[in-house]
Amino acid sequence: MAGIELKSTAFNDHALIPDRFAKQGDNVSPPLTWSGVPDEAVELALVCEDPDAPSGTFIHWLVTGIDPRSQGLDADEKPPGGHQHVNGFGEPGWGGPQPPVGDKAHRYFFRLYALPGPVSIPDEATAEDVHNVLDRQQLASGTLVGLYQR
Repeated sequence: MAGIELKSTAFNDHALIPDRFAKQGDNVSPPLTWSGVPDEAVELALVCEDPDAPSGTFIHWLVTGIDPRSQGLDADEKPPGGHQHVNGFGEPGWGGPQPPVGDKAHRYFFRLYALPGPVSIPDEATAEDVHNVLDRQQLASGTLVGLYQR
């Protein structure tokens, strides 16, 4: 399976996410760029999740229906053609990192999936539900990990 290269100009892979993108900061989504999307992709899906959350994997961002010809997003930009689902905070769109004060740095996995067709994911889907759909259908994917601690 081919890989998608996913990057951010705001932080490097496995480096700290700036406060601007955190829930208690400006709570704006970080800029992202990607390359290596297979030509046969019909849509892209983007997920940001925290597997270190005390209650289990927490979804900070889920977007489906992104135009596969797009190559990235600016900070706080809605993905082109995308449908922003409700995040773990119960709000549509991006919900920035907000780990418990004093926890060691949490990991935030940004994953971009190239898909062969439209997917249907209910707004109240758990992280497991999301992965059951996206992991099974993907043509390719890419991952970027950011860290955040309060």
